Amino acid sequence: MDGWYVDDRCVNCDVARQFAPELIGEADGKSRILRPPADDAENRRLHAAVFACPTRSIRPVTGRADPALDPFPLALDDGVLICGHNSARTAGANAYLLRRPSGTSMMIDTPRWSRELAGRYTAYGPVTDVLLTHRDHAAHGRRYADHFGARLWIHEGDLDAAPDADQVIRGLEPLEIAAGVTVHPLPGHTRGSVLYLADDRYCFSGDSFYWSRTTADLEVADSVTWYSIEVLADSLARTAGRLRFEWVLPGHGDRRRLPAEEMSRRLHGLTERTRLLRPRPVDFTGVRW
Repeated sequence: MDGWYVDDRCVNCDVARQFAPELIGEADGKSRILRPPADDAENRRLHAAVFACPTRSIRPVTGRADPALDPFPLALDDGVLICGHNSARTAGANAYLLRRPSGTSMMIDTPRWSRELAGRYTAYGPVTDVLLTHRDHAAHGRRYADHFGARLWIHEGDLDAAPDADQVIRGLEPLEIAAGVTVHPLPGHTRGSVLYLADDRYCFSGDSFYWSRTTADLEVADSVTWYSIEVLADSLARTAGRLRFEWVLPGHGDRRRLPAEEMSRRLHGLTERTRLLRPRPVDFTGVRW
């Protein structure tokens, strides 16, 4: 499409479509270019998609995108940046930098590893902690933590995915791990899934729930629940009333900002819908992006 194409390595992870939904669509289980960018703003969004894609499948016919147009890390709000450069080893999961009033940052899940990228992330302040939401996103955690001199966190239910973690979250009760930052154990997607809540504003939900562009609502990926959809329903019921946030920032699926009251209403609605779900075979094509 006018100088751009999607190669056959695409795994339909939705990452590129999150950044440029008006330019990149889905067809036959793959991303496809809908049209070329019409202006500089659209060109920047397209290049965000290019440099986030874990398989580097969004490509110019010239063979290589201009690295000067790599926008990452990219600010989503005053307090949070998205890392980009998603890793195939985390199934293309999004990762984030949470900025703290002290001038430090926390990394939630991890992008692909490189020293050059690590240098970009520390340009926003020392990274004190690498917070893993669950086992599927643990691939680069130790390497980033060691490079930053940071503490690596994971829940005991997924500890075998990061057995050398520095901090192990235990049990089901919420725990304040830093000023303004609380971890909420949320087993279901995996046995050790958690979410991190920051400043009553940001909810880093891992793969427990996400914003769906298809349904325009919060959803669970019940077709990709490795541990138990019934346990996830119980976790949401136990946790929903404790959460107040404006941003949902998942590993997979789209991001969204809404007033806290509206987000709470939608989370309670999701909790009720999830109670009605029953186990089903894992089916990546069943996710309602």
